[in-house]
Amino acid sequence: MTDRYAKSRQLYERATRSIAAGVNSGIRKMEQPVPLYFQRGEGPRVWDVDGNEYIDFQIGQGALLYGHAPAGMAEAVAKQAGLGTHWAAQSELEIDVAERLQAMIPSAELVRFNNSATEVVMSALRLARGHTGKPLILKFEGSYHGWSDEGLVGYAPPPDKWGDDEAPTKIHPSQGVIPEVLDTFVVARWNDPDHLRRIVAKHSGQIAAIIFEPIICNTCCLEPVPGMIETIRELCDSEGMLMIADETITGFRFGPGGAQQYLGFVPDLTILGKAIGGGVPFAALVGKQSAMKKIIEGSVIHAGTLNGNPLCLAASKWCLDHVLSLGAAHPQASNDLGQKLMKGLRELADRHGIPLRPQGPGLVFHSVMLKPGAEEGPIRDYRDYAKRQDGARWTHLRRCLLDDGVRAIERGLWFISLAHREEDIDEALQKAENSFARHASEWKAP
Repeated sequence: MTDRYAKSRQLYERATRSIAAGVNSGIRKMEQPVPLYFQRGEGPRVWDVDGNEYIDFQIGQGALLYGHAPAGMAEAVAKQAGLGTHWAAQSELEIDVAERLQAMIPSAELVRFNNSATEVVMSALRLARGHTGKPLILKFEGSYHGWSDEGLVGYAPPPDKWGDDEAPTKIHPSQGVIPEVLDTFVVARWNDPDHLRRIVAKHSGQIAAIIFEPIICNTCCLEPVPGMIETIRELCDSEGMLMIADETITGFRFGPGGAQQYLGFVPDLTILGKAIGGGVPFAALVGKQSAMKKIIEGSVIHAGTLNGNPLCLAASKWCLDHVLSLGAAHPQASNDLGQKLMKGLRELADRHGIPLRPQGPGLVFHSVMLKPGAEEGPIRDYRDYAKRQDGARWTHLRRCLLDDGVRAIERGLWFISLAHREEDIDEALQKAENSFARHASEWKAP
């Protein structure tokens, strides 16, 4: 039988001899049957080195909101490359991009640029502590805020290390972390406003900020229950804490103003990454002028040799203009496509007796695969997800989909890009018919 991933296998084996573990991000080792190598992408499609074509719903882990290799963005980057790629100084482009962010996001009174959302998270947390003089940061169990010592505290702990319901564990998934960092965090459960109130009351006067994903998109796809966001804002105001929205994934995907406009709230600071650069290493910290005061006066240091890099700014300017050009059609058109895909996947699952329950608003959603005997209904928080998600079974179905040319993220997330069209959704569902049938015939519980 022909190996459809033969060249990827050969390249991965070669890579292990020069690149630690053969990949440049640990999560990429998750891909089965082998980390894939790609040659090119166009719109919603991508081709690997073996010539396999995929309808892509991974879409650069969400960074490629505009699809693969959009012509206008390529032209903008190429033009800037001919003028200069880096000056470690100012350019008019950075003002152009900052002014666009101000116009798009109501809370973006001032802007600072970085090269990754992980850097921006570190900047935001430092700024919050400097702004308030308080030592602690509150985050939510299962949320991912970059891969730094701070960003991964409390991320996806195994069930035997969850800790008490009222005091979720603060463990870190990596070795080598500065131990004292863990003591600067308080972890709460998502989508339980009363629990959040109790946690804040317990640490009253000590918390500098609450950081959160408006819609958690790293462990399942968890939309906020009514009152959740409002409670965060209320507590931040009453306790003098900064409200930090991590919109690395949701920013611009949910419209020009991000999830904060979509859901109707105004944070003090916002983290932007992924779609702001459309695939180039670019990110931004935006926020209220009052929250940026310590950076303005220089008492909180924010720096970086490549900050405001003109090559990335040229890409971002094109990306933001593209979002603005869509007007009222965005994000409804993407949501409609995503909901059609979710409905079609559920129908296929029901037809083949597969407990797949797609969950999310549509333009981003998660492949919830229920364990035998797991209860039905929406998943609300990380613990509920860990109890009900059958990761092994999803991995098998994901591999079947990949073999048929439909690519979703290994952890179960699907993104709709602005390049996807209704015919792409129809074709993906046609291909998935074979994938679901194969999975149903092959799957055997461990």
